[in-house]
Amino acid sequence: MTDDLADFWVHTVTVEALTGSGGMGDTYAAPVPLLCFVDDKRRLVRSASGEEVISETTIYAPKGTSLPDQSRVNLPSGRAALVISTSIFDSAALDLPDHIVLALT
Repeated sequence: MTDDLADFWVHTVTVEALTGSGGMGDTYAAPVPLLCFVDDKRRLVRSASGEEVISETTIYAPKGTSLPDQSRVNLPSGRAALVISTSIFDSAALDLPDHIVLALT
């Protein structure tokens, strides 16, 4: 299976998936690089709980990337952000380019 959007993955971020939360704070998986497209633009989005929040950055990445909400993403700018929400774009039988969109703090 080829990635029709591979030419657009011009940025690399480091992602740390949220693995748990407790009395000592949040815990994260080991950092992993992710090829993607980073769009630093402020947008109003809905969080998993349904509240409206401001997203400062949107990341477009290959389908199959899986990050729980509140996972940490280290951006090319050096800023660390948290995942607010994830949207999966799956065209199924239409055979259009599949990808995910991550809204970040």
